[in-house]
Amino acid sequence: MTMYAALLRGINVGGNKKVPMAELRTLMQGLGYDSVATYLQSGNAVFGSDHGDEDSLAAELAQAIEKHFGFTVGVLVRDHTYLKAVREACPFPAAELEAKQLHVTYFSMPVGAERFAAVDAVAFLPEEFRLGDRELYLYAPEGLGRSKLAEALSKPRLLKGLTATTRNWNTVVKLEELTGA
Repeated sequence: MTMYAALLRGINVGGNKKVPMAELRTLMQGLGYDSVATYLQSGNAVFGSDHGDEDSLAAELAQAIEKHFGFTVGVLVRDHTYLKAVREACPFPAAELEAKQLHVTYFSMPVGAERFAAVDAVAFLPEEFRLGDRELYLYAPEGLGRSKLAEALSKPRLLKGLTATTRNWNTVVKLEELTGA
């Protein structure tokens, strides 16, 4: 059985798209997933499955959420190996930073540098970003809420055709640990 993290985009924010975690766990168990657990209220779940792959599991879960809750939610599913690789490949000194300063945006597919070429990185210093394969690392010294670079990177024209969802470093680390158990 493979352990996965499900990352739900934009739920339980400002009273919109409410998904109680207990209901989400029950829904996921009903899909036949094992060892289902949730982390925080912001759309993080871990589970085990011996069928499917990341994309098919994400589609299955998104469809079940829409049927049960009545609204669509972007869902990304990533396995433990990927989550561990993301953590280990962090281009910033994670151990020296506060969790609020470091974030990872997960993408539904690989992205190339050309997608973000129009972003003038120098104009946003000391904030910085680095691309991985299906992820973007963001260093925002004042936190995500105050980050002008995060705002620039989240423009719809840059994310067209992608599902993208961001997690702070504490959550990145915790999801990797929970899927490795």
